[in-house]
Amino acid sequence: MNDNLSDVDESEITNFYKHVSENVKKARICANLSQLELALKIGIKSVAFYSNCENLRYGKHFNLEHIYKISKALNIKMSKIIGDENIE
Repeated sequence: MNDNLSDVDESEITNFYKHVSENVKKARICANLSQLELALKIGIKSVAFYSNCENLRYGKHFNLEHIYKISKALNIKMSKIIGDENIE
């Protein structure tokens, strides 16, 4: 029996995380916030952890709670972060 019930491969998930991270970075820069400032706004006390998520280092990435808080902090829709809308 096939234990993998998904037809989404690992590279597709990696590309999705990359897309989300790039959009978060663009939105943060547009808002003129440093990584530290945004990390603190969303309740992350470690700029290193935030940076690892934004740059997909060490297998770290933003989760849905992070995305929700980032969208509230930057006053943008979550769909702009996870979707294909342009961040300006």
